[in-house]
Amino acid sequence: MVKDAQVKGLFMSMSEGKPLYISAQKADMCENTARKYYCQQRFPSEVRFCHNWRTRPDPFNEVWGGIEDLLSTYPHLEAKTAFDWLQREYPGRFDDGQLRTLQRRFRQWRGEHGKAREVFFDQDHYPGVLGASDFTRMSSLEITIAGTLFDHMLYHYVLTWSNWEHVTICFSESFESLSAGLQNAWWRCGGVPLKHRTDRLSAAINNLDEKRELTDRCNALLRYYGVEGQKTNPNRGNENGDIEQRHHRIKRAVEQALILRGSRDFATRGEYEQFLDHLYDHLNKGRKVRFEQERTHLRPLPAHRLPDYTEIRGVLVSKGSTIHVRKNVYSVHSRLRDEHVTIRIYAEYLEVLLGMVMIERLPRLRGADNHKINYRHIIDWLIRKPGAFANYRYRSDLFPTSQFRIAYDLLRTQCPVRADKEYLNILHAAAYGSEELVNRALHKMIAEGIIPTAVEVAALVKWMENNGTQSLCDPHVAEVDLSHYDDLLSGMKAVV
Repeated sequence: MVKDAQVKGLFMSMSEGKPLYISAQKADMCENTARKYYCQQRFPSEVRFCHNWRTRPDPFNEVWGGIEDLLSTYPHLEAKTAFDWLQREYPGRFDDGQLRTLQRRFRQWRGEHGKAREVFFDQDHYPGVLGASDFTRMSSLEITIAGTLFDHMLYHYVLTWSNWEHVTICFSESFESLSAGLQNAWWRCGGVPLKHRTDRLSAAINNLDEKRELTDRCNALLRYYGVEGQKTNPNRGNENGDIEQRHHRIKRAVEQALILRGSRDFATRGEYEQFLDHLYDHLNKGRKVRFEQERTHLRPLPAHRLPDYTEIRGVLVSKGSTIHVRKNVYSVHSRLRDEHVTIRIYAEYLEVLLGMVMIERLPRLRGADNHKINYRHIIDWLIRKPGAFANYRYRSDLFPTSQFRIAYDLLRTQCPVRADKEYLNILHAAAYGSEELVNRALHKMIAEGIIPTAVEVAALVKWMENNGTQSLCDPHVAEVDLSHYDDLLSGMKAVV
């Protein structure tokens, strides 16, 4: 179909005195077509007739009345559902190729008689007025740390006028993650906006008291910085559209940067964080002018930032040397049994304090109804009560590596009467010596078919300490001869 732009080029070429056939070639049309438009001196849009009649009969004309009644009663009825119903009611009358016609009829009817649809209104943004934030999951990018899948999230913050943005790695939508991510962004940009908007973080919490606590703490954080808080309505992500759109774009930017990097694996988490910092510095360079203009409108920061933890006082250490924090169970050293300790909950770890002194730092568990028992905390008394090991509720946590688990299973097979005591002695040696050396010793003994008793393990560990810690096992895998598979396949063919 000839376009107006082609004919316009034809007229310009002819006005320069060029022959018709050359002008037609330049306009990408045949000579007869060019002659027609040149003689008419009109553009295709001016001579094209408006097509307002049907070229074939409407196959749904006779049944449309019933469908229209259904649409009036059920406005969300889909054309595919109605088409399937028609094929059942009128066998052989409608073929699959007519579905598209019915879909156009549905769209036309909804445009003329349907209900009003939700409208989204573009908003004007002003410098220093609004910052938006939200959590976004990064699992779809399949990033790994030292070969292990790094299942994490990003707390994403953006200034809506300049689009300056910042991220903090986190693992759950908790207040501690929000506090750390939000304060990191504010202190990085050197000021706070007048308002801050985020989704309703309490929407996924069922406990009413926890919802109130989360809301109160978020409000207290914003009051400290003098920022007015705004929350979107439930299931209305468009109300926080700036950050939602930035989620999509930052994931795409990370994906492209990973492609250029040539690998999704990072040696350490620090290397991955440095990768994100470089990426955001690069993205924010293009917004530097607008960001510097917006920075002059930001409100000043307070003298100090708030701590990024939640403090729980008076937590009782049970007789099993465990504490219950946020529906999860953690072990602490048996020295603290029956003591009341203070727990500081950070986004990624817990701190255990006795009085004002920090005793230990524990990795924070994600989710609920999980447990983390450190065998070093309880081995002193467990070795004195070996009979308690067999049915210990958290026994699965007392196998530091797979070699320890295999050793215990071998002991139960070879010497079931003394298996628990022997294994606990091995665990005691790992707690007060080197877990790595004990693990290597177990690996060697299991590979050689030696029963890993505590005495044998201790002797081998002592030998390793005296002769260096280099690997004792250098497994050699012979090269596979693929001709064996050819012989096997040829033999199968002969049998067939």
